[in-house]
Amino acid sequence: MALQTDSKSSNAIELDSVRCILSTTDLNGKIKYVNPYFSEVSGYSKNELLGSQHNIIRHPDMPKVIFKLMWDRLKNNENVLMLVKNRAKDGRHYWVQTFFETKHHAVTKKSNGYLAILHAAPKNAIREIEPLYKRLRNIEAKYGIHASQDYLIKYLMKEGKTYDEYIQEITKDKNIVINFFKTMKGLTF
Repeated sequence: MALQTDSKSSNAIELDSVRCILSTTDLNGKIKYVNPYFSEVSGYSKNELLGSQHNIIRHPDMPKVIFKLMWDRLKNNENVLMLVKNRAKDGRHYWVQTFFETKHHAVTKKSNGYLAILHAAPKNAIREIEPLYKRLRNIEAKYGIHASQDYLIKYLMKEGKTYDEYIQEITKDKNIVINFFKTMKGLTF
C-alpha cells in the first residue's frame, strides 16, 4: 500500500496498518540499519539515515521526558513500548507505536545496540495521548524536564499504571505485529 495523506490533516501521513518500520542503532542512537519502509515513510534515503542519529525523525511536538524515559529504560536493559509522533523529511508527520529492545552481542552478551519496531498507532490511542503530550510539553517549556517527569509520574500513579500499561491500555492490544516478533524471538530453529 502506498503512503497516503490523512484526509483530516494534510500534514499527516497515514501508515499501512500491516507494514512495519524497522531500524537498529548503536548504543548512542546512531542508525545502523533501516528497512525500505523506513525510507519510504520518512522521506530520507537509506544513505541519509545510516550513520545519522535516530532523532533525525523526532517531531518537535514530542515531549522530551518521553525520550528520557526511553533512554533510562534502555540503558537499564529494559524494553519499552511508546507512542511517538515522528516528522518526515518534508515536514509531514506520522504516529507510530514503537517497541524498543536492547540488543546484546551473541558471545559477550554485552549490550551493543537497539532494535526499534514501529507500526501505525491506533487513532484512538493518538486521540488519548495527544492532550497528555501537549501538557508535558507545556510543563517542559515553563518549568523544565524534571517538572514534566514529576507530572507524568503523578499522572500515571493516578491512573494506577506504569507507562507501558497505560500505552497497552490505550492501544487496546493492537500490538499484533509486536506480539508476532516477540513470539518469533522465543522460537529456536
